[in-house]
Amino acid sequence: MEKTNMVRYYSAKSYPSHLVINMPALSPTMTMGNIGTWQKKVGDAVAAGDVLVEIETDKAQMDFECQEEGYIAKILVDSNTKEVNISQPIAIIVENKEDIEKFADFTVDSAAAAPAAAAPAPEKKEAPKPVETPKAAEAPKPEAVKKAAPAPAPKAATPTPAAPASAAYTDIPVTNMRKIIAQRLSESKQTVPHYYVTVECEMDKVLKLREVLNKASEDQYKLSVNDFIVKASALALKAVPEANSAWMNDSVRQYHSSDICVATSTPTGLITPIVANADKKGLSTISNQVKDLASRARANKLAPHEYQGGTFTISNMGMFGIKHFTAIINPPQSCILAVGSTEKRVLPARAGEEGELRTASVMAVTLSSDHRTVDGAVAAQFLKAFKGYLEEPLKLLL
Repeated sequence: MEKTNMVRYYSAKSYPSHLVINMPALSPTMTMGNIGTWQKKVGDAVAAGDVLVEIETDKAQMDFECQEEGYIAKILVDSNTKEVNISQPIAIIVENKEDIEKFADFTVDSAAAAPAAAAPAPEKKEAPKPVETPKAAEAPKPEAVKKAAPAPAPKAATPTPAAPASAAYTDIPVTNMRKIIAQRLSESKQTVPHYYVTVECEMDKVLKLREVLNKASEDQYKLSVNDFIVKASALALKAVPEANSAWMNDSVRQYHSSDICVATSTPTGLITPIVANADKKGLSTISNQVKDLASRARANKLAPHEYQGGTFTISNMGMFGIKHFTAIINPPQSCILAVGSTEKRVLPARAGEEGELRTASVMAVTLSSDHRTVDGAVAAQFLKAFKGYLEEPLKLLL
């Protein structure tokens, strides 16, 4: 918990010195959040690092930790309260246990009214302007009344048919995280000029190399196809840096590191943990990190820096048998790669091969790009580099 989320107050009215815990902003886009379950109750001692409460942000559900020692004197916002504004007081901590009972009648209004150790000077407010009394409406002139045609009677509204009794349904409450996902993706689709480019990659060499490396791993790692995709994407971004960018209105920001977001489904919604500097990491490191991030994401144990940011996103639905799909860009990033399943395909034989046909394991990927930052030629160059790394995967080991 950042100390900016705590304000120390000194003897206000009959209240002893105390610490007000405010609702934190745990992500840059967070304006409000939901209170989950309090892990401490009134009277409990707390120390730095203790989990106070679960908080659902616009990105994930997280444990909110204390950084001060003391005792919980008052919980101002109950468990499972929805849409709590950031900076709203949620709890009170005191230094001395005997002060707890003095906060029995403490309220949010008390926290707002109490004098802080250093409070900013209040802004001067302008005197309210006088409100003009509206003039009474003038009566229409007689001649105007004579000429006016009577208004036609409004048509009776067509009654809406009642839903059939068999149309049973359940309204599922929308979490704060789901609301933000809906808002951001709607905004992305409406404001970012998407276009899509697809390429097919032959995966036979990746599958063989994966098998060899996993047999030699001595249980230190277990590579997946997705680990190769993360590494190939990171190296392709280094080869085509124009794709590793973001639209900043007055400029195009080009990133120097390949920080790959891996879309991960959790019980509360989609989250994108980041493999930072993936271009500089080996396959085994990427594999272990992706598994660790995904596991902690599903348990709501990620720190903000582990899912906020990133320069490029991968969404892989191949494990569900999806052959091809398009994904919505995650602003302010310029690209997202949609990965489909790998399937056996009959293809024409290559020059020098016997026979006319051959079989290959083929995977289709579709790159969604922001046309403001990534032109079609750049997208094609990126996919060419990406395809090259997967079809000659030994390059990933260099």
